[in-house]
Amino acid sequence: MFPPITLEILVLCLGFILLLAESFSNSPNKRTIPKIAIFCLGWVFACSFFTSGNPSTIEAGSLWNFYSGDETALLFKRIAILTTIGVLIISMDYESVVAKFIPSSRQGAGIGEFYILPIFTCAGLMLMASAVDLIMAFAALELVTISFYVLVAYMRGNTSTLEAGVKYLILGALSTGFFVYGITWMFGLTGETHLAKIAVKLAHLQDSDIPILFALTLVLIGLGFKVASVPFQSWVPDVYEGAPTPVTAYLSIASKAAGMLLLLRVVEPFLGVPTIAPKVLTVLALMAGATMIFGNLAALPQNNFKRLLAYSSIGHAGYLLTAVASVEGTHTAFGSVGATVGFYLFAYLLMTLLGFFSLTLVSTQSPGDDLQHFNGLSKRSPFVAFCLLVSMASLAGIPLTAGFYGKFLVFSQAINAKQWTLIGIGMITVAAGFYFYFRVVAAMYWQEPTDTTPIHVSPLSRFAMVALVVSIFFFGINPAPILSSLRSPATALAK
Repeated sequence: MFPPITLEILVLCLGFILLLAESFSNSPNKRTIPKIAIFCLGWVFACSFFTSGNPSTIEAGSLWNFYSGDETALLFKRIAILTTIGVLIISMDYESVVAKFIPSSRQGAGIGEFYILPIFTCAGLMLMASAVDLIMAFAALELVTISFYVLVAYMRGNTSTLEAGVKYLILGALSTGFFVYGITWMFGLTGETHLAKIAVKLAHLQDSDIPILFALTLVLIGLGFKVASVPFQSWVPDVYEGAPTPVTAYLSIASKAAGMLLLLRVVEPFLGVPTIAPKVLTVLALMAGATMIFGNLAALPQNNFKRLLAYSSIGHAGYLLTAVASVEGTHTAFGSVGATVGFYLFAYLLMTLLGFFSLTLVSTQSPGDDLQHFNGLSKRSPFVAFCLLVSMASLAGIPLTAGFYGKFLVFSQAINAKQWTLIGIGMITVAAGFYFYFRVVAAMYWQEPTDTTPIHVSPLSRFAMVALVVSIFFFGINPAPILSSLRSPATALAK
């Protein structure tokens, strides 16, 4: 069995080796880089099933106090690896668009780095999933964020991409400032940065609750930006629309997954303080309700598919926060908060990545990514239309799909916690989701095509899309493989 840290080391080594190889290569064809990366990441993914899933220890003098290799972290690492593989495949289909907006006198210049940067982002996301120390969490968060700063603004010849990059940079730096300030407050109050030690100190802290709540508020602001929750979601639509489509997919899935797990870990110590726990849960419930309402209602009038997916992403962050706010319902037959969030994010990976595959294929072979370009897609490419239909059905929560079971777990947990207001809001917003998701379906099957050119799908993309469709139905019918990998309900937040 490998130690869990082996996975991050392998991914980092892969990134450095490919970066060095690309810097000495004179070939204008860079498609070998993502193929090697996909193969190696697949091998790392396989290795993740041969790692020992052990929680962190807090032994005196141990250098590994900052790191946890528990089963929950392993699942989120697998989500990061699978997302990166999918993004690299999408990037290969998107290469022609990227090359068009990179001013250079040499053919192929800048393309190699576009394939390599997601590998370093993946390593940061994996470290975030295992971070049980605030210093480690900050270092991993910065590795991810700085990579995204570059990726979002990568097509520097496109003004909308540059605008998205500037917005993401400014707001991202601001949120990082809040996060660091929150860490300093926590350290000042407890003298610790390890979350388990902070939990012990908070349980015996005799001072006023106000400084503790202020510290948590600062940290929640920083993490709220990463998971795109209200009121920290203003950057999402413009950045998602302006960024290269593969980067948008990465932001939507992997960044949200790692940020949500880190949020779970940071909130857990505060729930051990009886005077603070109800206030924390109330704040999380307010954020969850507002995020569900804003995300789903703002998506209703959208005519641009990327903006629709952006607001959809905000709405799904609301469902995830509903699970976190329902921590009182941990001991249920449906699994713990960690299991619920883990399964929901895995399902979100499958259905959102499938949607971005379809979006990339349509947008690269059409004038844009507005909904009108999806008109009559079933006649241009029945395969792509069916895949997008499955993606939209799962995002909406149609039974027998992974998205349905994810929502089922969330609402079951909310019922156990008696979060009736959130349940009511969730039912209304799910109904709103049916409308805007099936607007895309109606355009594909009921509208006449504005362009009759057939859509070409590469063999690798076709294989990946078929695998995603099969997985959506398989895990929607049989979620046990994912839920059982997260161990018992009682251990999800204790790691």
